Amino acid sequence: MNAHRTKIAIVTGAGSGIGRAVAVELLRTGWSVTLAGRRAERLEETAALAGAALADVSPGAAEEPAGKDSTSLCVRTDVSRPEEVAALFAATRNRFGRLDLLFNNAGTFGPGNVPFEDLPYEAWRHVVGTNLDGAFLCAQAAYRQMKEQDPQGGRIINNGSISAHTPRPRSAAYTATKHALTGLTKSLSLDGRPYGVVCGQIDIGNAATDMTSRMTTGALQANGEVAAEPVMDVGDVARTVRHMAELPLEANVQFATVLASGMPYVGRG
Repeated sequence: MNAHRTKIAIVTGAGSGIGRAVAVELLRTGWSVTLAGRRAERLEETAALAGAALADVSPGAAEEPAGKDSTSLCVRTDVSRPEEVAALFAATRNRFGRLDLLFNNAGTFGPGNVPFEDLPYEAWRHVVGTNLDGAFLCAQAAYRQMKEQDPQGGRIINNGSISAHTPRPRSAAYTATKHALTGLTKSLSLDGRPYGVVCGQIDIGNAATDMTSRMTTGALQANGEVAAEPVMDVGDVARTVRHMAELPLEANVQFATVLASGMPYVGRG
């Protein structure tokens, strides 16, 4: 990271799970971060956790804690609403002046263990609205800002999923949006070339968060059985995102797959 300028990021879904871990990791290592999510109190908790993380970094550590110019901004945002996304990016621009990174992370699995034929249309629309419409709206706002700012350019990292490759049983809405997100990533990578706007995707499997807590007690498998699955430390995901984020814009991790090494991914189906 450029030592002469604090870099600026927006992290959506920053109130919990992977978004929280990534926001804390970036703040801990010198970024300024806008935390976006639907629940303001959870965003404030993330900001407070980042402060605690900074206090835990010893002065002699290889990675220096955030400097005095590193700060967080909490903006309550429903990414499925265009007007709220516009307000999020305006607040970031007004506070920090530019944008170097969007971690497009906000998402929802939807109702669990519902057979495809019983999935309500309203549930389908909710998942698509958050996972795909929200990713599009945030990516478009980031793209516009990165194209117009000086110096030009920036990076978008989309949170895909193992489900962008291989579905779990009874996950049609989630899986469809994550497959679509891969297409969005590729299109952004191509369309952003003239403006230095770089896009990559991280596909994550079984990071230990509230969303994956059921994995350790039992998850439905492709053969109909229910089996416990291993999980990995969400901090390992956060460090991978930071590595992707801190590459120079001349380099890009197009797709990264980070998963609990023993999870039934390669053998699904």
